[in-house]
Amino acid sequence: MAKRIYVDSFKDKVLDSPLPVVVDFYSDSCVACKKIAPVLCELEEDYEGKLQVFKVNTGYDQELVKKYEVLSNPTLILFKNGEVVGKQIGAKDYDELSDWIDGLI
Repeated sequence: MAKRIYVDSFKDKVLDSPLPVVVDFYSDSCVACKKIAPVLCELEEDYEGKLQVFKVNTGYDQELVKKYEVLSNPTLILFKNGEVVGKQIGAKDYDELSDWIDGLI
């Protein structure tokens, strides 16, 4: 399961990661966020050693929400070498997300 990270660990876990990272910007009250959670868990397992997945709660880490212009939940942002290389908004299925990831990493 994707680990929750906070603004103080974001640089170390995401921007300085040697692997590409998908960050799930979510909220606890978001139905679509709950729907996508098992999909992200499956992706995390299938891409083990190639990709990391973390979660950022938009209700608590407003600094990151503003910096990455997250306007709705869930928003998935793919980082590679510390840079944003892609963004998906809304719940997606496994195939949509794996195709998106494969096209960017």
